[in-house]
Amino acid sequence: MTIQWYPGHMAKAQKQIKERLKAVDLILEIVDARVPESSINPMIQELGQNKPILLIMNKADMADPRRTQQWIETFKKRGITAIALDAQHKAKLPMIEKVAQEILAEKLAKKRAKGIRNPVIRAMCVGVPNVGKSTILNRLVQKNIAVTGNRPGVTKNQQWLKAGQTLELLDTPGVLWPKFEDPTIGSKLALTGAISDAIYHPDDVVIFALEHFKEYYSSQLQKVYKVTDAELEEPAAELIMILTKRLGFKEDYDRFCVKFINDARQGKLGRFTLDVVPVEAS
Repeated sequence: MTIQWYPGHMAKAQKQIKERLKAVDLILEIVDARVPESSINPMIQELGQNKPILLIMNKADMADPRRTQQWIETFKKRGITAIALDAQHKAKLPMIEKVAQEILAEKLAKKRAKGIRNPVIRAMCVGVPNVGKSTILNRLVQKNIAVTGNRPGVTKNQQWLKAGQTLELLDTPGVLWPKFEDPTIGSKLALTGAISDAIYHPDDVVIFALEHFKEYYSSQLQKVYKVTDAELEEPAAELIMILTKRLGFKEDYDRFCVKFINDARQGKLGRFTLDVVPVEAS
């Protein structure tokens, strides 16, 4: 299965991002901690004109904490500064400003040497749809300014938002890239809600997800769906048929697949991370 989605508004947003980068000191790329690598937009590095990037792994409360830490360490080895937080709870949000100041320490010092007492950091927030960009912005500015919604493509326009005395943030629409080179990336982004539900087949995504859960989070399948040890040995497609009947859906396999996707997104399957840290980087 290959999922592709690149509507016109994303091409427009990409152009707008490129045009506004000259006024930016730092790029804040928001990713989903459940898919920290798969939700990185490869176009951002290309468009970024060598601007420093702070990777913010949002929804960390829904991700596997062990893998989250592994990814932070892996990104560090790659020369990328990454932090993990949950935008729904404000406790760790001050980390963004603190780390931004550390990344830009040399530039800020030069501005202070020129007599600028409290230099402002202008940061552009980017990310694929539905990773929580607007929620983070609203928490930082302490107002419901950026439009939010639990579906991709909510933010349509770009706007500058003032966050305290040191941060000015530019919100941008969620942007995907034209083609997923690895088809599993499409499945991961579909399961976590970054791709419109209208453009993929639920059973394809659930087959991928069940194989992943069988290998890494089998106890969660056993707890939620009463999957037996023997059933874990079945192929994912067969397991879909078994669980569809167990839940009383008869042969309505799509109904089970939609339920599984919603259960995963709502945290009913527990914490999970779909991106596995490469062996050489662990």
